[in-house]
Amino acid sequence: MNTELNAELSLKEREIADLNARLADLTTQLVSRDQTISELENRRSLQDQDAAYKRALMLTLANVAYDGLIVVDEDYRIIAINDRAEEIFNVQRPIGESLMAATNVPEIDMIVQNAVQHEDESLEEQITIDDSYYRMQAQVIRRDGHLFIGLALQDITRLVKLNRARRDMVANISHELRHPIANIRLTIDALFHEQDKPKRKDSISSLRAIARETDALMWLVQEMSDLAMIESGQAIVRMVDTPLDELIGEAMERINDQSQHKNITIIPQIPENLHVLCDRDLAQRVIVNLLHNALKWSPKGETITVGAVNGGDEVTISVFDNGPGVPDDQVDRIFERFYQVDASRSGGEGTGLGLAICRHIVKAHGGRIWAEGKSHGGGRFLFTLLAAEDQPEGVV
Repeated sequence: MNTELNAELSLKEREIADLNARLADLTTQLVSRDQTISELENRRSLQDQDAAYKRALMLTLANVAYDGLIVVDEDYRIIAINDRAEEIFNVQRPIGESLMAATNVPEIDMIVQNAVQHEDESLEEQITIDDSYYRMQAQVIRRDGHLFIGLALQDITRLVKLNRARRDMVANISHELRHPIANIRLTIDALFHEQDKPKRKDSISSLRAIARETDALMWLVQEMSDLAMIESGQAIVRMVDTPLDELIGEAMERINDQSQHKNITIIPQIPENLHVLCDRDLAQRVIVNLLHNALKWSPKGETITVGAVNGGDEVTISVFDNGPGVPDDQVDRIFERFYQVDASRSGGEGTGLGLAICRHIVKAHGGRIWAEGKSHGGGRFLFTLLAAEDQPEGVV
């Protein structure tokens, strides 16, 4: 009996010892898991702190780098906004609100939609908010399968007002100068046609010199006036079917006195029955400006060639001269306002506005304008206009 009892007690003791060992092992595992959980929580806390620091840093940088910064998700709901943007749109923490509801500016919603449609491009538009002007850039970002749109605003109010003041000043100066110059020119013409007094040769020569200088001054005033009107958006482009040979002929007629003075021959090489869609007056202004530029740089006794080629949807018009040409490294700048390749070599003539006017007019027609470098030989300027229907093919 005692033997059986002892055996049973021994078995129970082994079971208890085994349970104690398993309990100790379980306790060790629980402690280890608790330590792991604690480490994970500490790590997550550090990550949260790091993320919060990065968010704070990004917002601080955004407040410094941009006048306004907004980030929206694919539903156009705001997920981030800096302090300056809140001030611009007079909102407070609009996180989760729709962009349209927070900004109340329909143009911004359209910019975002365009950005999504052209997500590989960075779009830029000018918008007006109250009495302020902003340049807005929109960029689409895709991350982890989600789409975000970043909007950055730059306050350009001062720049817009300065440009407006400059345009107004140029327009006013042009207007004030136009009438006295016209009166001087009329007086010169009257002196030329006086029949009751004998004309001395030196007097005639002086009158012609005064006439040329007056014409040059009138040209300068016209350029200033044209540029002010075009940049203000007041120029209206009226597209009509126009015979190109007539357009070129009228431009050549306007430049005839200058070409005769330098004994330069202008050779038109225009295919017959070639028509373009353009505003006749504005397109003629482009051709006249290019011819004027070619005359300025061409040596006396040279030739200038005006050509055209029908490319189907558009017609390319060219003006080639035998002057020094445009340096290859300056062809991209030649159409900037007031830019001149070498003012000292041009004898101080011109304002650097003529080619800028050409660029504005051609762009308003939906065309392109460019120059080819002097490595091609001489001055070479080309631009495109929309072709009218049923055109014959032609060559330059």
